[in-house]
Amino acid sequence: MGLEELAREVVGFVNEHRTWAAPIVFVLAFGESLAFVSLLVPAWGALVGIGALVGATDISFWSLWIAGALGAGIGDWVSYWIGFKFKDHAAQIWPLSRYPSVLPRAEAFVADWGVPSIFIGRFFGPLRAAVPLAAGIFEMPYWQFQMANFSSALVWSATLLLFGDILSKLAGWFWGAI
Repeated sequence: MGLEELAREVVGFVNEHRTWAAPIVFVLAFGESLAFVSLLVPAWGALVGIGALVGATDISFWSLWIAGALGAGIGDWVSYWIGFKFKDHAAQIWPLSRYPSVLPRAEAFVADWGVPSIFIGRFFGPLRAAVPLAAGIFEMPYWQFQMANFSSALVWSATLLLFGDILSKLAGWFWGAI
C-alpha cells in the first residue's frame, strides 16, 4: 500500500468514524513531528485530507486543531529530548542512519537561525523532525525551544487543516459551477 493510498484510507476511516478524528489527528501529527517516524511515514497528506472533512461534515475544526498542535508539539518535545539525551549518537539510530544528510543540514540550520529555526523548520519536510533533534543536541535553552515548538505547532496544525478545508470548498465550488 502506497502512502497516498494509506492517506486516503485514514481519511475514509475518519469520515466514517468521526469520534476518532481528534485522536487520529493527534497520532498523525505526533508521528509527523517525531524524529524517526516522520522519515518513514509522512502524515501531512492525511492531515490535509482530514482538514477537507471539516467543512463537509460536522467534525469540529477546534478539536482537530488542538489535537494536531498537541501531537506536533509533543513529537518535537520527544525529538528534542532524544537529541539532548543521546547527542551525536542520535545520528546512528535507525532510520536516521539511513538518511545521513538530514541531521547535518538540520544542525547547520539550527546553528544559523537559532530559536526561529524551530518555527521555520516545522514547515519544511525532513527538517520538521530533524531540527528539534538538532536543537536538543546543541542544548538549545529548554523554555526557548518549547515556546517556539508549541507556537509553531499551533500555526502548523491550523495551516494543514485549513488548507484541506479550503481545497474542499474550492472543489465544491468548482464542481457546482460546472
